[in-house]
Amino acid sequence: MKKTNKLAKVVAGFALLSLVAAACGGSDDSGSATSDGGDYTSLDACATRTFDYTAPETASAGMKITYDIAPEAVWEDGTPITVADFAATWDASLNTPGSISTSGYDQVTAVEAGTSDKQVVVTLKSVYAPYKGLFSGLIKAAAVENTADISGDFADMIPYSGRPYKMESWSPDQIVYVPNENYWGTDKPVTPKVVMVPKADSDTEIASLKAAEVDFIYPQYYGGIEEAVGTDNISTSVQYGGDYEALYFQQKCGPFSDPIFRQAFSMSIDRDALFEQIYIPISASAKLLDCGPIVPGTYCNGDEFAGGFDAEGAAKLMEDNGWEKNAEGLWSKDGAESPKIRWVINTGNTRRESTQAYLIPLLQAAGFNVVADNCDAACYFQTRLPALDYDLAMYISTAPPDPAYLTSSFACDLIPSEANGNIGQNSTGWCNAEASDLLHKSDVEVDPAVRAENIKSALKLMAADHILLPLFQFPKSGFWRTDKVGGPVDGELNNYTAFINFHQWTDVDGDGKIVIGAEQWPECLNPITECANSSWMVWTTAFPVSPGAYATTNDGNYVVTNLLTGEATVEVL
Repeated sequence: MKKTNKLAKVVAGFALLSLVAAACGGSDDSGSATSDGGDYTSLDACATRTFDYTAPETASAGMKITYDIAPEAVWEDGTPITVADFAATWDASLNTPGSISTSGYDQVTAVEAGTSDKQVVVTLKSVYAPYKGLFSGLIKAAAVENTADISGDFADMIPYSGRPYKMESWSPDQIVYVPNENYWGTDKPVTPKVVMVPKADSDTEIASLKAAEVDFIYPQYYGGIEEAVGTDNISTSVQYGGDYEALYFQQKCGPFSDPIFRQAFSMSIDRDALFEQIYIPISASAKLLDCGPIVPGTYCNGDEFAGGFDAEGAAKLMEDNGWEKNAEGLWSKDGAESPKIRWVINTGNTRRESTQAYLIPLLQAAGFNVVADNCDAACYFQTRLPALDYDLAMYISTAPPDPAYLTSSFACDLIPSEANGNIGQNSTGWCNAEASDLLHKSDVEVDPAVRAENIKSALKLMAADHILLPLFQFPKSGFWRTDKVGGPVDGELNNYTAFINFHQWTDVDGDGKIVIGAEQWPECLNPITECANSSWMVWTTAFPVSPGAYATTNDGNYVVTNLLTGEATVEVL
């Protein structure tokens, strides 16, 4: 299962587009992050803990973005897409309790009509560099009663569409898409029906594809998968994009809220040995990811998280800070019970279960009381991660082309809590004022070189605070039956929005439908709340029906969509 970074992460999508104990790390010079003290060991305490952090002010006078909506752009019922839908998306993203990404929308001060309701004038209080990620997934204003709180909407259906297909039905067993007869674009849907069905695991997916029960699957790649699928009429595509896997330490409460404990734990994990054990079997040419929560490229030097393993140094660090091993060989302090570290993954993921089987005995031998505490994918991504109900986690993040997702995922003010209405996607609970300042400043920085340095500096602070351990830039893989489905099936598999172009696929065998096997299945469909924390949720439901101003491409860029008459006009005030 994957987590979406929405700005991600999401990260495109709807918002655009994953350790502190007594105090937050970093500088307090330009934004403070302090703790009120206490023993944060329970989930209840975690929910009420807050951080005194204020994002830095910007000297910018702001910016104005003007979008001209195509005159022919309408919703599935023929009603026009207007400024009201842009305003609804802003209001819902910013104000809905539990919104996982307010980044960017919190800079907007007004969404107003220009020369008509087909012209949208958005005013921001600062320059916002990743503006193309805003309004990339519109919510239909008429589909909700209160745009300021849509948390109770879309539990089991997204009834609107501004794209080629519309959702005819959704259930725990399948999603059915049929053509949107009012879609105005030239890329009309090719096949009369697209059906998506859940599959319990990779083995079930592959068996279903080989048995011709499904036409296409998009499984997590593993070593030997091509051989496992391998029949003459099945095509394969493997590509590398923005997916990365990492281990994350939840620091708002529990054992990793102690920075010494967290550092020693991190130093006790030999990433090179783990990589050899888990990832080399996937790809002999694979390399250990050292950037952090981002893939190699403009925004990382590539050595931010290099090294770090030091078992002897970890033991000395613990001992020097009052820890000693008890009769069971586990670290204990002042005679208290050894802290239990709850490691959560999604059940049925063989690679992660193998990682637990490999690492847990080693970590227990090093003195850390790690236990598996797993649940299914919907529980993991849509409930426990957003609630910070874990200590150690392992997942793949699907990131958009722009690094603005790092703000939503790691800034102090975007740690979900009762105090902030549970908004934000910072599900590690990491609060470092200096890093948060850098991330917020990067979002308003128009100089690409300066912006890149801000991001790199924030990554170094993440490494210094031991908030995660990056592992692998994960390949994306698609498999399809050539006797069942044709067309540009592999055309968008590397896209943040995955197989978003399925409306252009052709029905080869003439049965009138294309059947897609879904690796995971969502339990709720809300595109703003924790429901959208799951990549598979947005891939299978929200992305296919939600029009946007800009879209991501297979090669990691943003392009204007046919919702607009052309590029938005941007004016720095």
